[in-house]
Amino acid sequence: MRVLVRNAEKLRDVPWRRRVDIVEGDIGSRDDVQAACDDVDVFYYLIHGMGQPGDFEESERRGAQNAARAAAENGVSRIVYLGGLHPQAEDLSKHLRSRKDVGDILLDSGVPTVALQAGVIIGSGSTSFEMIRHLTDVLPIMTAPKWVGNMIQPIAVRDVMHYLIRAADLPASVNRAVDIGGPDVLSYGDMMNGYAVEAGMRKRKIIRLPVLTPYLASQWVNLVTPIPRALAVPIIASLQHDCVMTNHDIDAIIPPPEGGLTGYRRSVKLALERLAAGDVETSWQNSSIARAPSDPLPSDPEWTGSKVYTDIRVRDCAAPAASLWAVIESIGGDNGWYSMPMAWGARGAIDKLMGGVGLRRGRANQQTLRSGEALDWWRVERLDKGRFLRLRAEMKVPGRAWLELSAESVTEHTSIYRQRAIFFPRGLAGRLYWLSVLPFHGLIFPGMSRRIVAAAERISNENQKPFIENA
Repeated sequence: MRVLVRNAEKLRDVPWRRRVDIVEGDIGSRDDVQAACDDVDVFYYLIHGMGQPGDFEESERRGAQNAARAAAENGVSRIVYLGGLHPQAEDLSKHLRSRKDVGDILLDSGVPTVALQAGVIIGSGSTSFEMIRHLTDVLPIMTAPKWVGNMIQPIAVRDVMHYLIRAADLPASVNRAVDIGGPDVLSYGDMMNGYAVEAGMRKRKIIRLPVLTPYLASQWVNLVTPIPRALAVPIIASLQHDCVMTNHDIDAIIPPPEGGLTGYRRSVKLALERLAAGDVETSWQNSSIARAPSDPLPSDPEWTGSKVYTDIRVRDCAAPAASLWAVIESIGGDNGWYSMPMAWGARGAIDKLMGGVGLRRGRANQQTLRSGEALDWWRVERLDKGRFLRLRAEMKVPGRAWLELSAESVTEHTSIYRQRAIFFPRGLAGRLYWLSVLPFHGLIFPGMSRRIVAAAERISNENQKPFIENA
């Protein structure tokens, strides 16, 4: 099994990393695509250039042409393409037109191809779904263009995966585009309020403004959500059309999943459960949302899972990585947090008054940690001994928060310390919370990184136990 990616490092921590052959390259390079297609039986084309610099329509066309040529020349037996639902109209938006054109190029390749045309995909990582989520989270009242009443047929990501996987076994006689969609046909406004109910919020009041053009609407989306303008503009333009299945031929080609297709509200609930479980990949190199094999790859940009605020500190350490790790693993509890203990204590007291766990849960062992155990108001979410520690906050905050600490060896006697605080806000309250604590972070986190490095250097120089921070 082989996968073509621009940056192989982004797949470093995915659980299936060792089960695939990773080719680093670009779909726009004919040679790279040729290398990826060598000795391949089924070619999955899951690439979308929207949001990239330049003319994404032209880059998508060029990539599809490279893929079609490489698949034919290498004897690939099947191409599976995931495109988008679109009406039978000549005035398609640039986004939908490009999706259709890519499918047409692959269908004309001479290699048996099935182009699965999906509506809004419901699951963490889907751009359209994340736009619904962010808009609903932030805005109790929403002004929207008249297209908020247009009809859409969303589909759960797990059902998309069902069709993608089964498509690999289709006979060579199948060479066509087919629509796929879930069981519900809803307006965009209904989708927003369906999300609100599943998220435990009141239904949003939606005021339609016929004068709100696609361009103005996309600027508004860019302002109140983390979705960048380059993506918001083509997505909003695509919502000018009803996007529903025009045929159900897929049922004769690939039977639906056992138990039936997943309804919209159920799809939203499953996506929210994954987010609430903190199933998040937050390595230093990649701030994307980690997902199960049935979800989008963790190479998605930052906005796909949530708005993300970070505070990053990196320091050189004149001590070996082992000494630095000893300090990292012993943090918290009686050892403290290496910066402004009174401020940490006050925040813990506030959390306790709010019904949270407070700071002083302590830790079971003052020197070593285990994955899953409590550490003050944190929970050890990931522990790579000697290298990396990720803590998930269990305090009362309007969002989700993590703290990552790592030690990287440079030479036998030197290392690099990395520290990152991550916050995924929930709604407007979460964004205001981050802004309110930002000045304190500017005091706490630099001192924390400085004193952790100093403690490691002290251990290395004096061969003593980790420094206990009491100042």
